[in-house]
Amino acid sequence: ETVAAAGPLPPGLAELRGRGVTVVPHGVKLSLGGAEPVDPARVAHLAGVAALVDAPLVSEHIAFVRAGGLEAGHLLPLPRSREAVAAVVANVRRAQAELPVPIALEPIAALFDWPDDELDEAAFLTEILDATGALLLLDVANVHANARNRGADPLALLDRLPLDRVAYVHVAGGAEQGGFYHDTHTDPVPAEVLDLVRELCARRRPPALLLERDGHYPPATELRGELDALAAAAGFPVVT
Repeated sequence: ETVAAAGPLPPGLAELRGRGVTVVPHGVKLSLGGAEPVDPARVAHLAGVAALVDAPLVSEHIAFVRAGGLEAGHLLPLPRSREAVAAVVANVRRAQAELPVPIALEPIAALFDWPDDELDEAAFLTEILDATGALLLLDVANVHANARNRGADPLALLDRLPLDRVAYVHVAGGAEQGGFYHDTHTDPVPAEVLDLVRELCARRRPPALLLERDGHYPPATELRGELDALAAAAGFPVVT
């Protein structure tokens, strides 16, 4: 959302495109899980940025960020209900009608579940993907965070997801705070997340993986080491 659809691209992004690096616009404000229809202007902006960077796809979260005219400023989890499935499907279809490329949907890390859940996470995601034909953006750091905070088995979730629909994978670090594991994007990737990457790739290796780091950037040598560890866990050639 911070890139102007009319251009020009920020210098760093323009340099990456000049080197042939694939860029995927990643939204956080469509509120696909909201009860209200998605804002056409926000969809048009995402479509414009996709065209500007010649993206093969775009991605967004299965979450809501606004309701009743109020902005949460954060990705909020949905109740895993049939009603929520219908709301997400309707909004994804509205977005798909205006986007020039496919959309991949990312399940978020959540610190709580709603008491009126009707479906588990795998069934909830699969119903949405089947109804929309959308791709899956699988964040293994979110899988780890949710399993750890719920006392669940992350491999049990992996085994029930439609891994053939994965467009690419997010990987990130986190930290324990207040008795919960938080997906911070500002800490090193823990060994448990790299283990999940290995388990995922043993089942079906995704086309690509992306390391998310939004702050507290380490020295370049450490960051390259993290990228190499991720590549090795996934069975790809090391980056450096």
